[in-house]
Amino acid sequence: MHIRLSTSEDLLGIMALLDGACSYMIREGNSAQWPVGYPSVEQIRRDIASGHSYVCEEAGLEGLVGTFYFAEEEEPTYKHIEGEWLDDAPYGVIHRLASDGRVKGLAGKVLAWASARCPNLRIDTHQANRTMLRFLERHGFTPCGTIYVADGSPRLAFQRHLA
Repeated sequence: MHIRLSTSEDLLGIMALLDGACSYMIREGNSAQWPVGYPSVEQIRRDIASGHSYVCEEAGLEGLVGTFYFAEEEEPTYKHIEGEWLDDAPYGVIHRLASDGRVKGLAGKVLAWASARCPNLRIDTHQANRTMLRFLERHGFTPCGTIYVADGSPRLAFQRHLA
């Protein structure tokens, strides 16, 4: 799988991936993770402009197969946690991970890619996102507590720090 920075030419493909992921979450009983209109086109444009939006391509498959946000930065919503992070070391964040389902194990490949750039990762998800919760458990993430996103809704927070 090839992971590269997103460009403005990828915008429609990214939005299609995110729409598909939203539909999947609703079918799986997780209708609250991404409220209507999130992530917005404007949000993805900002992600692309900041140089933190990535897309995944697979040889032999047409179009984008995945997308995500990755940055080594302090996440404002992570400053207050009901619980405790594993440490205060610099960390990377993964947000807005979406796949069209054509590549099995795409999230694991994204995680390996991100871990190679920053061994200390933080991520959050909605309590109803059973797919992501199983993924985080299988990949050694530690539950750290609850954070609150910009609209005030809670998310379960996880961290994995590779030695």
